[in-house]
Amino acid sequence: MEKVYIYDTTLRDGAQGEGISFSDTAKVRFAHLLDEFGVDFIEGGFAGSNPRDRRFFDDIRKEQLSHARIVAFGSTRRVDLDAQGDPQLAGLLAAETEWVTIYGKSWLMHVRDVLRTTGENNLQMIADTVGFLRAAGRSVFFDAEHFFDGYKDDPEYALDTLRAAVREGAAGAVLCDTNGGCLPHEVFAITQAVCAALPDAQVGIHVHNDGGLAVACSLEAVRAGARQVQGCINGYGERTGNANMTTIIPALELKMGFECVGAERLRRLREVSLVTDDLANQRPDPR
Repeated sequence: MEKVYIYDTTLRDGAQGEGISFSDTAKVRFAHLLDEFGVDFIEGGFAGSNPRDRRFFDDIRKEQLSHARIVAFGSTRRVDLDAQGDPQLAGLLAAETEWVTIYGKSWLMHVRDVLRTTGENNLQMIADTVGFLRAAGRSVFFDAEHFFDGYKDDPEYALDTLRAAVREGAAGAVLCDTNGGCLPHEVFAITQAVCAALPDAQVGIHVHNDGGLAVACSLEAVRAGARQVQGCINGYGERTGNANMTTIIPALELKMGFECVGAERLRRLREVSLVTDDLANQRPDPR
């Protein structure tokens, strides 16, 4: 069975959902829950900008996990700062995690209108950030924000953002449908094109559920060649939520023939779902 890596972002993206609330103790318990379930990566939050998230990284360092890797999350360097002088990147290093995920712009409209910089400078920001973190001994994933919108607007530039990260040593390039607006066949076609353009890179997928299609889009990305899936337990997340890992994992393992957490651990899926609701102060979905 071919491996698909499971990357959980419940403590970061999921925690941005309306009414979701994890205590400091609950975050640590949740990390142990996912570790025992066989999740490969657990994103702990914005290590460089959020004091509450920084406490989680301090707390989890005292714990012993058997399988999962804790990941700190942040952005590329600021337009007006070198990577070495960016306090947010210093905060990522202070989290002392082996793995770091950074997000950056892949849509030229956002480069111009949000960052207010040039496409070339944005590519340099991505390269500088990945290079800085790699030089500090971190393994890095690059989340390409609004990738599918960017690809539809300018495919070559969107691919260049991934290439900039991979050239500097990023271990994976994650395609983000940040506004949840893509249809499954679009995700398949674009992911397939990315995998062909970057044959030596691990491609990941990160989908929001605004169109009610996050699970379908995630599965189509895997069918097209992606081998990392990001999402949240029970589909938590901002607006209408993120891709629901409690649906994706069994679909990959039981219906598509991929290895995720393993058949024995999969038996704990309902427990993981219900305990997560309890830790997040949510009423379980009766459906």
